[in-house]
Amino acid sequence: MAKEETKNTETVEAPSTATAQPTAPAQPDPMALSIGDLKGLSSIIDVASSRGAFKAAELAGVGILYNKLQAFLAKVAPEQNPEGAVAPATAPATAEGK
Repeated sequence: MAKEETKNTETVEAPSTATAQPTAPAQPDPMALSIGDLKGLSSIIDVASSRGAFKAAELAGVGILYNKLQAFLAKVAPEQNPEGAVAPATAPATAEGK
């Protein structure tokens, strides 16, 4: 019977330890990149290239990176907020049509 009591005590302690751990990492990682950060990076690349900030030899690498970034954002943005993605896309299309 002593062995059974010890096992029961250990079983009770394990869940309380596991429950305490997920509460600790509630703070966001300050080094994490968000979708907004990546959209900002895309805008920076666009502005810098239009102002001639890159040398001709660098343009291919910048273009490849920009295309990868745009493809990633197109894939991730609709998955994150499908309703929010439709509204902004409609507004610029209407403004361009006028």
